[in-house]
Amino acid sequence: MAEVSNKTPDPMDVALGAAVRIRRRTIGMSQEALAEQCGVSFQQIQKYENGANRISFSRLVQIARALRCRVVDLMDVLDTPGHDATGDLDLLSRMRTPGALELLAGFERLPQEARASLVNFMRALTGPETAVYARHKESA
Repeated sequence: MAEVSNKTPDPMDVALGAAVRIRRRTIGMSQEALAEQCGVSFQQIQKYENGANRISFSRLVQIARALRCRVVDLMDVLDTPGHDATGDLDLLSRMRTPGALELLAGFERLPQEARASLVNFMRALTGPETAVYARHKESA
C-alpha cells in the first residue's frame, strides 16, 4: 500500500506557483483556459499554483507561452544574484491569500491620501504586529 506524504510544499515551488497565479490573473485568464492551452486539467493548474505539485521545466515553458511572458519573468523573484529572496517569497505567499489581488488592484486605483488613510486603518484593525512588519520592510 502506498504511503501518503505529509510533506509541505517547498517554498520555491509555492513562490513559482504564486508567480504563475499572479500573472494569469493579471492578464484575466482562467485556470481552465491555462489548463487547456497546456494540455492539463484545471486541477493540475491549481496544484501548480499552490505549490503542491512541482512544475517541470518543459511545463513551465508551456505555461509561460500561454501566459504571454518569458520563463524568466515567472522565475525572476527566485533568481536575483546577491539578493535574499526570503522577503520576496513571503510576499508571493501572501499574494495567494484569497482577495489579496483584488485588494491590491483597488488600492492602486486610490489617490495617495486615501491610500495612506487605508493603511492607517488596517494597522489599527490588525494591531501592532502589522506596523512592525511594515517598518521591517521599509528598512530592508
